[in-house]
Amino acid sequence: MDLIIRNGTIVTEREMFKADLGVKDGKIAVIAGDLSDLPCENVVDATGKLVLPGAIDAHTHLAFPFGGTVSSDDFFAGTRAAACGGTTTVFDYSGQAKGETLLETAKRREAEANEDGPAVDYALHVGITDLSNNLLDTMQEAVDYGISSFKVYMVYDFGVKDGDFYQVLQKSKETGSLICVHAENKEVLTTLTEQFAAEGKLSPWYHYASRPEFVAGEADRRAIAWARSLNAPLYIVHMSDKEGVEAVTAAKDEGLEIYMETCPHYLHFTRDVFKREDGRNFVCSPPMKGQESLDALWEAVKRGDVDTIATDHCPFQQSEKDWGKDDFRKIPNGCAGVENMYPYILSKANEGVISFPRAVQICAANPARIFGCTQKGSLTVGKDADIVIYDPTKEFTVHQENMHSDSDHTIWEGLELHGYPVQTYSRGRLVYDNGAFVGERGWGKLIKRASRK
Repeated sequence: MDLIIRNGTIVTEREMFKADLGVKDGKIAVIAGDLSDLPCENVVDATGKLVLPGAIDAHTHLAFPFGGTVSSDDFFAGTRAAACGGTTTVFDYSGQAKGETLLETAKRREAEANEDGPAVDYALHVGITDLSNNLLDTMQEAVDYGISSFKVYMVYDFGVKDGDFYQVLQKSKETGSLICVHAENKEVLTTLTEQFAAEGKLSPWYHYASRPEFVAGEADRRAIAWARSLNAPLYIVHMSDKEGVEAVTAAKDEGLEIYMETCPHYLHFTRDVFKREDGRNFVCSPPMKGQESLDALWEAVKRGDVDTIATDHCPFQQSEKDWGKDDFRKIPNGCAGVENMYPYILSKANEGVISFPRAVQICAANPARIFGCTQKGSLTVGKDADIVIYDPTKEFTVHQENMHSDSDHTIWEGLELHGYPVQTYSRGRLVYDNGAFVGERGWGKLIKRASRK
């Protein structure tokens, strides 16, 4: 054995049990009650600790051009932060350039990622923006390469029209891929933004006011309608609103294959953050909503209707957020979160809000299953040894100085967590150890994924 973790409590998506775990050649080789007889120089005592699969953050934007700048974490900085929070695989959203095939987009982004040198493994979604000249027909070759998920935006200048969205869903059924959607009503939010600007209402609060609950809720229902009409699977990203939660729950009850992702910031903050002095730092899209939406999201987490937790990690520096201190339209949209996701959800499990197996399900097992990461997401013999050792007694307070992102501030400043990861292993290699990143630039590799056929 290359590594044996002894005396810990193994956590799967279904159960918790005391066992030892052995790693060989980057894979989980054995899980048994007692491995003390096996020869191994690297033995870790996990007495009193939980042993969990590394988390999968299926929604990040690394080195992402937006709002006149580029998000502050490249593939190294973002994955370093991920590792230090117990996340061992991140998904990045690449954007299709005009005239580019979907495989060309993926390969371009792969080259950019590898140049940065990711610290843990990564996968790619491709954002579809150009359907001209039969470019949508190139989806199959991207799927064949191992890129089996794509994204459409119903907002922004690069968003797609409903008819284009419909065509993308049609093609996804042919190719065995999954479509992710950012669902907000572009026309209404544009109208509200223009009205507020004309009235001189430009503080960060009006970022929320221009994108209130119904702006997302209506688009959630419209997206589900297109998926229903084709009986196509659909993954709704960063769910933030009660209306959308109710729409997805109804769709699931109807038997539709609709997946719901939410983010820790929608589970913790409400729209009141936009009234704060630093409200601009919380600007992201969709924005945090009212308490009713937060409560609805937690109830959906508890009853199983939320399928995954992800972060939409897209941080910008304080000086860039300050561009919109007096005009919310100038604020780059996005916040840091990749290092905070797993500790936040595990802390909630430690407090009894959800169970530890449920935390593993929504942060690791479900994203692996939904997106075809066949070697990730669970502590199973033969799968990658992506492992987190978690100390449920460790008290941890988030401060900018103990984070590992290149971002110079965090919306999670001062958050007190009960329990915290103490070690992270990526394919059997120690990459985080008691507050310190100990991994290597370039260790991470592209994960090619199975199609849904």
